[in-house]
Formats: sequence, structure tokens, C-alpha cells
Amino acid sequence: MDQSKLNQLIETFFTCNRRQIGSIFNELLAAVEMEQRLPPGGLMSRNYETAQANPEIHTLPGNLKDARDAIFPYFWGTDGWSSKLHVENVKGPSNYASLIGALACLLKNPNLCTDTYSQRSNELEVKSITALANLVFYHTESPWGVFTMGGTISNMYGGRIGIERVLPGAMQRGLGEAKISGIVSEAAHYSNATLAGWLGLGTDNLRAVPTDDKLAMRLDLLESTLDALYGEGRRVAFVMATFGSTDAFGVDDVEAIRKIIDARAAAHNAPVPQLHVDAAVGWFFTVLNEYDVAANPFDLDAETLPVLEAVKRHARDLHYADSVTLDFHKLGWGHYPASAFIVNRREDLKYLYRAKSDVPYFAEADAQRDPAMFTLECSRPAIGPYAVMATLNGLGLIGCQMLAAHALEMARRLKAGLAKLKYCKVLNAETFGPSVVWWVLPKGRDAEDIFNRVQSGDLPAESRERYFAEIKRLFDKREAALDPEADARLSYTTSMGYCPNGVCLPAWKAVFMNPKSDDAVIGQILRSIEELV
Repeated sequence: MDQSKLNQLIETFFTCNRRQIGSIFNELLAAVEMEQRLPPGGLMSRNYETAQANPEIHTLPGNLKDARDAIFPYFWGTDGWSSKLHVENVKGPSNYASLIGALACLLKNPNLCTDTYSQRSNELEVKSITALANLVFYHTESPWGVFTMGGTISNMYGGRIGIERVLPGAMQRGLGEAKISGIVSEAAHYSNATLAGWLGLGTDNLRAVPTDDKLAMRLDLLESTLDALYGEGRRVAFVMATFGSTDAFGVDDVEAIRKIIDARAAAHNAPVPQLHVDAAVGWFFTVLNEYDVAANPFDLDAETLPVLEAVKRHARDLHYADSVTLDFHKLGWGHYPASAFIVNRREDLKYLYRAKSDVPYFAEADAQRDPAMFTLECSRPAIGPYAVMATLNGLGLIGCQMLAAHALEMARRLKAGLAKLKYCKVLNAETFGPSVVWWVLPKGRDAEDIFNRVQSGDLPAESRERYFAEIKRLFDKREAALDPEADARLSYTTSMGYCPNGVCLPAWKAVFMNPKSDDAVIGQILRSIEELV
């Protein structure tokens, strides 16, 4: 080994050169500042074949500027979602308090699997999980949890506990011949089917309960579904409720679901399913639990206050859940990955525990704390807790409340504006949250009447499909004529979560997750629709 060359390599890549690293980071920040003065970036041309054919690994050691040059074109070609015109989906800009936390995390690069590899970063995870649990479960007594790589994995934890609840020892012996089912809402995220397959449950054994016109799981059909499954000799491992569906922000009645699953399990002498709530999108509105509506310190408009009251009512019911998923990289505006799986009672983690003999690689692990004893992952990044605690303590509870209230107010104002247009129909008028889904039909159409006929089943399929085609054609027309410097980026869904008579409803969609989005954005959305039709 040429020691001088090795020393040069070490000096360049393993010794902190603050000036050089700072200079390169300033260049990246300058690019971000420039991007923020531009309209939202469209998709740049991408050539995957060229990328695969030219991986471009240099032969000789270089320097940190070589590292910068290798990634900069892709960095510049990636939108940071900082523009207020980005309202198309459940994605917003990351906040700079989270950046501080993420950078601190990356400088140390801890692995949250065990204390040995993370030291006080594990302590930070406990602190942040407890802070989130107190918001979501509203001052629960013994919460515990972990950060995961995404909401799908967090939901998978809830499903895994449910399987062990109803089929003890399944972790070791598998499902065998046992007939196991799970229940979700028809408006639930499609990843629930993913986790059913990956858990060995099988997607065919996942039952989707239809929603009502408020996007909430129909309680009568939940009850009959449970009775039918138990009548077939099946074990129901979990019922996954939704607190903020991805498209239309449907919210299930968690308290009522709790009562139904307890009662039906008792009636059939069966183990109670795990009640897991997918609150990946909606959890953030729990910061409003203690907002004083009467005093109204943010001076919210009178029409928004009843929406906020509904938020508080539903948020308080989360304490009936056994476990919950939340994504801090959605509402929370943290850096990926910042998803968390949290149990209401620490004792429920027993369903996931492994013996020390099963993890000899972590012989030093402490079963009282080390997540290696119960997590799916053996390597877990610590960006989640760093982003959470930096953000929550940077913004403060009042700052978080302001962001949540602003999202509610913007969505409500767009709904109100659309309701004045006879050829438009808001499909989630009764939900709270940042999402708005609606129809735009040609002028002269009565959108409310068409919706009522679809809902009642009186509209012939041929007519219905013609109207749906008009909705999509007008969306595409707006997209083609969009002014990138003035018009908000909207999106389109083929099924917003409510399917009357089995008919999936397409819709235009806007999601107010960017704190910069304002009344001017809403006004331009409405003008663009009026000019369009």
C-alpha cells in the first residue's frame, strides 16, 4: 500500500474540511435560492437508457468538487416544491428547521438500530416519538414506537401486530392453514394491499369497506363485514382506519370503529383485531387540539371555525386506536424519511419481539430499549427524530397551529369559490383538511344534478362516462394552456375514494400543503376554470 496515497484519500474524504464543504454547500444553497425565484419546474427530459449505459464511475480518486459535479445536474433537475403554485398533491416544501436537524444527523450518521450505533440519537428518538404520541393520542401513558422508511412500512407494523394478536406464534410458524383477513376503508391508500401481500395475508384476504359521501368508512358495512368474516371461520387481524385519505381527506370515526370491533369480536368469541389508524397525512392537525376557538387568536374567518371544531372532535378520538402511522415528511414539512409507527401502549410491542438468540449480531442489545429486538429494519436512519425535534421546537406549537389553520382556511376558501359555479361540484365538501376534489363540466351543465343522479344510480352508464370524459378533457385543456408563472399545478385522480353504487368518481385535485399558497392562488384557479369553460 502506498501510504502517502492512502493518506491523501483520508485527508480528502474522511477529514472535515469546513471551508471546502461550506463552499460547496453554499453553491447548492445558491441554486436553491435561484429555483425559488422561478415558477414550478416541469419534468425535465430523462434518459434512463443512457443513465444505465453510462454509470460514470471515475477510475482515479478525485476530490469533493468531483463529488459535487457528479450529482449537480440531477440536483438542479429536481424540484424542491418551494413555489406556492404547487398544490397538486400531498407534498410540500421541506422547512429549514428540518434541514438543520437533517444536516446534524448526516454529520454523525447514526444507526437507530441499537444504542451502540446511535448513542444519544436513540434518546432523541424516544423523545420525539413521545412528543408525537402526546399529540396524536392526546396525553397517553405508555407510548412507544420507531421511525421507519415510509408510511407503508409503518402500516405494515400495525398489520404484523394484528396477525400475532389473532394467531400467536405466526412470526415463527407462519400462517399455515389459518384463514386470516384484514379490513380497510375503500378510500384507504393502495399500499394497504401491498402490505397484505408482503405480510403473507394475501391481497385476496383484504376487505375494503365502502365509504359514505363524507369519505368515512360505513359503520353498518364494517359491522356486517366482521360478522361475515367471523361466520366463515376467519380471524380478523386488523382494521385499518384512515385519518386523512390521500385524495379527498376522508376521516373515519375511530371511536365508533373501536366499539364495533370490540363488540363483534366478543360476540364471536374471537380475539380483538388491531385497530390501526393510517394518519400519515392527517396527524398534523392534532396540533389544533388545544386551539381556543372562542378566543380565535389567529383571527380565522368565521366560516373556518366550524371546520376547526370538526378537526378537534375527530382528533381527540385517535386515543381509541391501538397504533398509528404518521408521516412527518408530509404535513410537518420534514425531510424524508420521517415516518413513524407508534403504539398507544408499549406492552403491545411484545407481538414483535425477538429473542436475543435470534439476533446474535446485536448481542449487546438491551431488550428494554434497543429497537433491533423488534424492528423490521436492521439499519434505520435518524433523520426522522432529528427533523421532528428541530422542526417542532423551531416552529413551536403555535407556529404549527398557524400552518395547520392556514391549510384548512385555504381549502375551505377554494371549496366556497367552486360552490358558486353551477358547472362545478366539490366532492369532499364535508371533509376538513388541505385537500379539495371537484368536478368541472362545460358551462350549461348542472354538476350538482349530475352528481345526485350518479349517486342514486339513475344516470345511465353511457351518459355517466360521457360526463366523466368531459371532466378529464377540461382538465387536460387547462394543463395545455397553463401559465407556469401564474397558474397553480393541479392533479387528477381516477377515484377520489367515494364509489356510489360501485362507480369510482374521477376528480380534479388541489392540496394546500405549501404555506406560501394564498388567496391569489385560489383566485387564479377560479379564473382559469371560468376562462376554460
